[in-house]
Amino acid sequence: MKNLIMLCAVAVLFVTACNQTTDTRSFIPGIYVNQSAGEYSIASDTLVIEASESNNYFIHRKTGFRRITDGKPGKREYETEEWNALYDQGTKSLTEMDKGKLLTFYPEANKLLVGKREYKKINK
Repeated sequence: MKNLIMLCAVAVLFVTACNQTTDTRSFIPGIYVNQSAGEYSIASDTLVIEASESNNYFIHRKTGFRRITDGKPGKREYETEEWNALYDQGTKSLTEMDKGKLLTFYPEANKLLVGKREYKKINK
């Protein structure tokens, strides 16, 4: 009887672990936004994450910012970047391949972190 209970407990843990991986993976594709302001600039950042083949993802980063000079914001400037990232099933995160940035996902909070920068997912 103890063996049966133990076997059931292990099965429940296994199913729960599999569902969490699926939940995180299915959460990843989408659009994420971040806005920040500091002494020298005001910025809005958008990440568009697309699943590719296997564990690969494409990330399109679009940033709009205004430099602050003498306390006044300047004209809006734009930058774009294209990233390739690899999904790690163990950590449930993406690692950007060029600079090694770590993208950590929090589906329950509808957000992701790139380093310390927090992005909110705007589509579900």
